[in-house]
Formats: sequence, structure tokens, C-alpha cells
Amino acid sequence: MDLAIAYVKIAAYLGAAFVLGIGVLGPALGQGKVGATACENIGKYPESSNKIRGAMFLAMGIIETSAIYALLISAGLILVGFWA
Repeated sequence: MDLAIAYVKIAAYLGAAFVLGIGVLGPALGQGKVGATACENIGKYPESSNKIRGAMFLAMGIIETSAIYALLISAGLILVGFWA
């Protein structure tokens, strides 16, 4: 029985690491692309920098939610491993 509990803990911790590692890769790349595009557009159209900055912050917030979801799932898996 102790070996089964150990396997559950190992699987939960490895799953948490995998979820967090892969789950933040996409948002990080997406935020980099949004930031780079915003910088390019502010350089081209400096008179509309306030609108571009506002749209960039909104897009960053939307992109960040998927990383937060990955963090919550990872925390849940860690708690399952801790309480198993």
C-alpha cells in the first residue's frame, strides 16, 4: 500500500511540473509577440501610443489568464500529492 501512495505522489509532482512547464511556455511566447508588436506600432505611430498601450495591457491580461490556470492546476496537483 505504501508503494502505491508513493507512485501517486510521484505522478502528482511530475504532473504538476509538466503542467506548469508547458502551461507557461505558450503565454510567455504570446506576451513576447504582443509586446514586440506594440513596440513596433508605437514606433510607427507615436501619436496613438496611449491606445496601443491600452490594447497591449488588455491583451497581456487575457494571455496571462492561461498561465494562471496552469498555476492553479499545478497547485492542485501538488496538494493532491501532499495529501495522498
